[in-house]
Amino acid sequence: MSEYLPKTPVSMQIRKIIFDNYNDVDAPFTNDGIFEILQSNGDLNPAWIVDDIESHVNEICDSGMARNIAQNFTTVWLKLFDVVKKYHCKSCDFDVFLGGAEDMKCPNPSCGAGI
Repeated sequence: MSEYLPKTPVSMQIRKIIFDNYNDVDAPFTNDGIFEILQSNGDLNPAWIVDDIESHVNEICDSGMARNIAQNFTTVWLKLFDVVKKYHCKSCDFDVFLGGAEDMKCPNPSCGAGI
């Protein structure tokens, strides 16, 4: 069986979900909420569980977009540092979503061009 490859990288989908649903610096959100939206959008390996997005959640924390404010087993509560803004990467032609403290480079894993 071949590995499922989403049309849009999961990390990019997560950033859009945060922009669309959790773009409030005062409101906490969870990786569980992100995962539910990922599942409902249908562009995710159907065999995945919430633990499979852990590396992507860690990446948004490491990048300066959000911070981990609490954790309980597999649930991680997050808060944004800054409001997330939408940009367009001319190199890969994706809309990209970046927090104010992040480097102005495309977060698409296969791109990385300057924005």
